[in-house]
Amino acid sequence: MTVKRRPSGQHHGDLRNALEEAALTLVSERGPHGFTLAEACRRAGVSVSAPYKHFADRDALLASLAEKGYREQHRRFSAAVLSSEDPAGQLAAFAAAYVRFAAEERALFDVTFNAGLDKSRYPELVAAGTSLFDTLMPVTSRVDPDRTAAFDLLVRVASAAHGLALFLQQGVFGAAETSLPATEERAARTARAIVDQQSRESGGAAQG
Repeated sequence: MTVKRRPSGQHHGDLRNALEEAALTLVSERGPHGFTLAEACRRAGVSVSAPYKHFADRDALLASLAEKGYREQHRRFSAAVLSSEDPAGQLAAFAAAYVRFAAEERALFDVTFNAGLDKSRYPELVAAGTSLFDTLMPVTSRVDPDRTAAFDLLVRVASAAHGLALFLQQGVFGAAETSLPATEERAARTARAIVDQQSRESGGAAQG
């Protein structure tokens, strides 16, 4: 009888990806703080000494996943912005995409926002987060050309979408699978309301 060997760190064809996938599975089961690097190795089927050529510790592994989360957000949010020419519509689409990302990529969402990583150790995360804001700031600047006000508008829309995403995860709106479309619509409506309020406020300030 032939015995199939589990892949080892020396023979694994894509060690980095295998460890990231194993860690994502563990995050989905236990959260970003609920496992060790050794457990990720065992889940990936590699020796506990295997990951150190790629990741110095568990936080380094989580940082790699968080960067992947930012890249996926960037892809989704860029597509959302392109779906409309009107800034209110663009921000509504962004808010809906934010909620969908949190629902469809829950483990990446948890790592990105709940891992508590020290970003001073991982400048690539700062760069990835800045890239997201750079994608969206031109949109909010069309609503209010004042940079501080435009940034505040982006924070308000993102915060509202984040809160709705958490409510969806926690079952506030019912089962996530059936509540996702309605929550996306709610996020879009909320974004439009925030944009409308900001437009009225900035218009009033300009007139005054």
